[in-house]
This record gives sequence, structure tokens and C-alpha cells, in this order.
Amino acid sequence: MNIQLRNYKTEDTQAILDIINYNILHSTALYDYNIRSYAAQLEMLEDKVKKGFPVIIAELDGAVAGFGMYGEFRFKEAYKFTVEHSVYVNNDIHGKGIGKLLLLELIAIAKKQGIHTMIAVIDSENQSSVDFHEKYGFETVGLIKESGWKFERWLHSVFMQLILK
Repeated sequence: MNIQLRNYKTEDTQAILDIINYNILHSTALYDYNIRSYAAQLEMLEDKVKKGFPVIIAELDGAVAGFGMYGEFRFKEAYKFTVEHSVYVNNDIHGKGIGKLLLLELIAIAKKQGIHTMIAVIDSENQSSVDFHEKYGFETVGLIKESGWKFERWLHSVFMQLILK
């Protein structure tokens, strides 16, 4: 098993889109209802890169196995040192340490970029993601009850925070 991290390239868009759309359709990891188009996903990724935010690809034996990225937490100027991140791994290959490598790389990049705080917004049903983030120093700082509606039920958003040193 050979996992390598690298920066996003346009050719990765379809693989990222496949991971995103799987999660839209089958999980509460994303609060979207409808799958994304290639054009919409490409625009989102290119916008992050243009703004200087990282989009990191994890390759397993030469194929995209997951990705991590971050961007603005909120769009007010005073939030410029706070980012919200996402880490996704292909559903067929969880448990190989790919998410860990991606998250640790995002944390390292954030420190180099002078970011002060990283935020994770996680659906409360996803306890494994909450546990995962706790392993790397994130603390739960809030719960917004009934903040999303998907799959015919109310969902609660857990806000987790890592203050970078």
C-alpha cells in the first residue's frame, strides 16, 4: 500500500466529484440534496486554489483515494485567520490512514499560512468523524440543533475547533 499526498490538479476533479456525490446521496456528511455537476465542482476547486487555499489529494497506488481542503469559515474580514476544512476518503477504502494523512497535512499548511483556527462542522450522527477530530486535538465547541433537514429528519451540526499554535 503506497499512499502519497500531492496538490490538486484539474484532472482530479472527476474523482473528487465521485467521492462528493457518493456522500451527498448516501450520507449526512454533506447537507446537499442534489449531486453536483462537474462544472460546479471544478469551479469550487479552482476558486479555492485561486484564493491560495490548499486542495490536497491522497493517492493510493496511483489512484485518487481521498482529498482534503479548506476555505473561508465566514466571509467577514475579521474571520480571515479562521478556516473550515473538509476531508473525504473514497468509501471503499476507509481505515487505511488516508484521512489522518490529509488532516495532518492541512494542519501543517494552515500553520505555515498563519491560520489561527481550524473549524470542522460535522453531522452529529457521524460520531466516527467527531472521534477522529478529537484524536488530532479538535474540541467540540458547539452544537446547533436541527440545523439541517435531510433524509426526512432533522440533523444537528457539531462545531469542532483546533487552535493552532
